Amino acid sequence: MTQIVLIGVGAGAASALLFASLVSGWLPSIFLFFVAPLPIMIAALGWSHWAAVIAALSAATSLAAVFGGMLFVTFMISTGIPAWWVGYLAMLARPITGGALEWYPPGRLVLWCAGFAVLISSIGILTFGTDVDSFNTEMRRGLERIIQFRADNPSAAKTNQAQFIDFLVAVIPSAAGVLATIANVINLWLAARIVKFSGRLQRPWPELPAISFPRTTAAVFAIAVALTFAGGMAGLLATVTSAALVVAYGILGFAVLHALTRGTRGRGLVLGATYAAVILFFWPVVALCMLGLADAAIDLRGRAASRRGLPPIT
Repeated sequence: MTQIVLIGVGAGAASALLFASLVSGWLPSIFLFFVAPLPIMIAALGWSHWAAVIAALSAATSLAAVFGGMLFVTFMISTGIPAWWVGYLAMLARPITGGALEWYPPGRLVLWCAGFAVLISSIGILTFGTDVDSFNTEMRRGLERIIQFRADNPSAAKTNQAQFIDFLVAVIPSAAGVLATIANVINLWLAARIVKFSGRLQRPWPELPAISFPRTTAAVFAIAVALTFAGGMAGLLATVTSAALVVAYGILGFAVLHALTRGTRGRGLVLGATYAAVILFFWPVVALCMLGLADAAIDLRGRAASRRGLPPIT
């Protein structure tokens, strides 16, 4: 128990420092802010979810002591609770026939990462206003205080600034859902790799080609996309949800691509080019999203395995 407490306090201190780095105003601190859940996830995967609880509470308490009580709630909602819960689920297992263990499905962990991204982004949006006009106005004011264009022609600078701010106001909600989902998934992956390298990871490493989502996920995605046309705050929050699920289905698309290219010539080139395209341009993730949705509808992986006489991926 003493070890769990010490690990929890240490992980909490690291997480608090990463989270608080945003206050410095240093641009790279944004990256440090996004990896703030990582120490808590490491504690959960390598020791126990109790270590993660201690880490989250100690980090939130220390931040509240330095910056004010409101930061306790902010940290717990945005970082502490999501990191603890995802880490807890990742280590869930139940016995099955033959004495083996069935571990919590990795595909559902991806969906939890997307779900928390939607929750955190939605709360952030609502803090600017409970309707679209209020959100746009407050977001625009905040960006105007941050962004200052300099040009020889003041009127041109003012016009460019207004256009750029309008663009940011339009894309920030969906970008928040995308970035938060990516950050959650990468943090979980990094935590698992670090714990596996240390020899403390108890669950077997999941196979990417075997990732799958519950069938109801596609229906939720379709509803979210439809609601984006509704307008108002409901449409704005639906946009955040759709963006997060695009990333989730993009990850599923990678899983499908890994499975479809199994045993084929040039597999490394295809996968390498796809990963590079997504990293450099990001928009190809939409094509991977469609591939993931197609697999959910007609089982592309199962059909390909059957046609080639390969065993199914489990």
